[in-house]
Amino acid sequence: MTLLIKNIGQLYGINQTCSLRLTGNAMKQFLSLKDSYLLIDNETICAFGSMTDAPEQADTVIDAGGAMVFPSFCDSHTHIVFADHRAQEFIDKINGLSYEEIARRGGGILNSAALLHNTSEDSLYHQALGRVNEMIARGTGAAEIKSGYGLSTADELKMLRVVRRLKETTPLTIKATFLGAHAVPAAYKGRQDDYVTLVCREMIPLVAGEGLADFIDVFCDEGFFTVEQTSRILEAGAKYGLRGKIHANELAVSGGVQVGVAHGALSVDHLERSGKAEFDVLQDADTMPTGLPGASFFLNIPYAPLRQMIDSGLGVALASDCNPGSSPSCNMKFILSLACIKMRLSPEEAFNAATINSAYAMGVSHTHGSVAIGKRANIFITKGIPSLDYIPYAYTRDMIGTVILNGKIITGK
Repeated sequence: MTLLIKNIGQLYGINQTCSLRLTGNAMKQFLSLKDSYLLIDNETICAFGSMTDAPEQADTVIDAGGAMVFPSFCDSHTHIVFADHRAQEFIDKINGLSYEEIARRGGGILNSAALLHNTSEDSLYHQALGRVNEMIARGTGAAEIKSGYGLSTADELKMLRVVRRLKETTPLTIKATFLGAHAVPAAYKGRQDDYVTLVCREMIPLVAGEGLADFIDVFCDEGFFTVEQTSRILEAGAKYGLRGKIHANELAVSGGVQVGVAHGALSVDHLERSGKAEFDVLQDADTMPTGLPGASFFLNIPYAPLRQMIDSGLGVALASDCNPGSSPSCNMKFILSLACIKMRLSPEEAFNAATINSAYAMGVSHTHGSVAIGKRANIFITKGIPSLDYIPYAYTRDMIGTVILNGKIITGK
């Protein structure tokens, strides 16, 4: 089955060199083509070009009417499988409590773990399904979903089985990450190394045995897991083919970036407390630094220095960090706006960070994140808007008219 989109005012995100990621000055180039068409054959992009060369027939035809077409967002860091909100902690934050203080009082991740323990797998699935549908409607076509609100073997497996069910039943491209080392459960207070041993010797083999995860993650930060413990967990995961992804430097300069790079982590995420030492170790590494401005906005903490990273020659990615406690939003368009307003990225840099580079940060940039022949047909058509810059500028406006995933119309025309 073929799908032709004709009369595209501007087709964005063209990847002429089949690059898997963009770095430094290359991030300023978000290539486009005016007055164009895009042809999809089943799940993949098979042709695009000037309207003067457009095919005359296809099984389905969409007239874009001069609107813009973009590759779908890739959200490489989410926690969307959780049991209910944490709105009370929002009030605690208003009243002046910090993220760390709330965690010490049994809130934060431990609060979510307690809620999840008492929630059935079926209920978790249906709650998460609503969030997936919201992500899709807002332009996201691929996402990484982490566990980490289980903090016991049974509950971590329960979370990852929900992620697998979402993979099987939704059009969203999903990668699963095992994050058993998200926090130390209350039962292991004062015995953190024992919990790390449980993660390494029991959880990882069972997760891998069921094929439930693509990656392994560790919250390597002040008050959570040390560099040494992180190294143990990454080594244990690597034995089962689970590549690392790291939460690092959200709360303090933790050494998480360095240990992540040393173990070949695909991405290091958060990075709010980062400087030259982190920039230097990321140079020439295969690891993608990923900013999560939604968490900085919600927690009122510093923003990751993505501007300085790009200026130093690095590539960067953006993700939503959608979760119930520190970033309760899956709206990647808002993430673009925060990146431009608070991190000083240009709109072109922000789009590249949220598409091709975020696809790289979840291991799918060979098939997702840009417009190229042979890539997955995950795109969205905008409503009538005047320019690329207008998208992050008008930060609350709904601008998505039609969503196409895997070559099929999901919403819109």
